[in-house]
Amino acid sequence: MQKTTPVSERKIRFALVGCGRIAQNHFSSIEKHADRCELVDVCDIDEGALARAVSQTGARGHGNLTAMLEQTTADCVILTTPSGLHASQAIKVAGSGLHVMTEKPMATRWEDGLSMVDACDKADVRLFVVKQNRRNATLQLLKQAIDKKRFGRIYNVAINVFWTRPQEYYDSAKWRGTWEFDGGAFMNQASHYIDLLDWLIGPLESVMAYTGTLARNIQVEDSGAAALRWRSGAMGTLNVSMLTYPKNLEGSITILGEKGTVRIGGVAVNEIQHWEFDQALPEDEAIQAASYSTTSVYGFGHPLYYDNVIKTLSGEEEPETDGREGLKSLELLIALYLSARDGRRVALPLEF
Repeated sequence: MQKTTPVSERKIRFALVGCGRIAQNHFSSIEKHADRCELVDVCDIDEGALARAVSQTGARGHGNLTAMLEQTTADCVILTTPSGLHASQAIKVAGSGLHVMTEKPMATRWEDGLSMVDACDKADVRLFVVKQNRRNATLQLLKQAIDKKRFGRIYNVAINVFWTRPQEYYDSAKWRGTWEFDGGAFMNQASHYIDLLDWLIGPLESVMAYTGTLARNIQVEDSGAAALRWRSGAMGTLNVSMLTYPKNLEGSITILGEKGTVRIGGVAVNEIQHWEFDQALPEDEAIQAASYSTTSVYGFGHPLYYDNVIKTLSGEEEPETDGREGLKSLELLIALYLSARDGRRVALPLEF
């Protein structure tokens, strides 16, 4: 399947690898778009997880990726496996001539992310990186306000991710909390928030970070903090903890500008808590409707994300978050870890 050849006159076919926690969001998203797409194959090395996925979706089950690729009729393979496996699996899928959709983060190493983009380019297939939070109604309104320059000059930005991940969460699978397959609070849990730094505000000039493993028995950090400086001159902070007592408390972004102040909070940037600009516009009336209740840190963006993927594969749109867009947040993540490791300010873009 070449990306220059759109799928027409039939449903887009998906296959999914990794039938764990986040896979449920993909199953339900595909179901919500059942008139335009279908799930034809699922794959997992865990026999129990695979059996449950087959029973739930009706898709064909496979015990390994090689076997699935030999038999699948899918147009696009979804990777909801541990992050450290994304690169090798994406390269394998691209080599089979199929499009790739990968959950966040796209990879745990910078060179792996580059290799994924290169492999998909050479195979002439699409690489989609899931950034479903961008599609949340609250953040769409904020993005529109920034694009219209309603803030004037942006002075300060604060992102807080105060969630909880108990020890049993990390103990539930051997790969969780490891450097090779998972990454820590920055790379895993706060990945979508770090994506907002460039997508909303623009390219960063430098970062300086601290990380710590304060309470959990894991390889990676359960806590982190960073000072940020954008090329525009704006400054900000990133504050992340997986130790919040007794449950997830806050996922928020606050922006202070020359002509406006906005805070979007709630457990997952789902509530517009402050919205004030020097000039009112008609879209400000949508503020109340944009806020929504959720107990899920994933939000409701996956079905909206799938809409763009389906339209891209049908030749109607361009991808909102492709591999190169995914590299932007991966570069920020690597910069944060380099800063914390070496105790220094790290300039962007990275140089190796």
